[in-house]
Amino acid sequence: MLLTMPFEQALTGRPGWLHGGAIGGLLEMAAIVAVRQALAEDGGGQIKPINVTVDYMRGGRDKPTFARGVVTRLGGRVANVEATAWQDDPAKPIAAARMNYLIARA
Repeated sequence: MLLTMPFEQALTGRPGWLHGGAIGGLLEMAAIVAVRQALAEDGGGQIKPINVTVDYMRGGRDKPTFARGVVTRLGGRVANVEATAWQDDPAKPIAAARMNYLIARA
């Protein structure tokens, strides 16, 4: 699922640039959506974050930002997820994240 974060002044660090925390939060939400969708198709369960690593590649500007998460492995107890954020071109990401979630199966 594609997530969109419209630009707002409240999301800026320095004028005209997105704050890294806003970008990181968008990446985390994209990962959560991806893992919840995968779990829904695999019998359900709750998740708790184990770790989050964000790589900032270029500054986010004052325009909408998009993100998508992809589950790279859905195990019995742990899910590995990658998420990417971009603005104009998905081939030119502004940030990427790798996240691991502990799964508590129902």
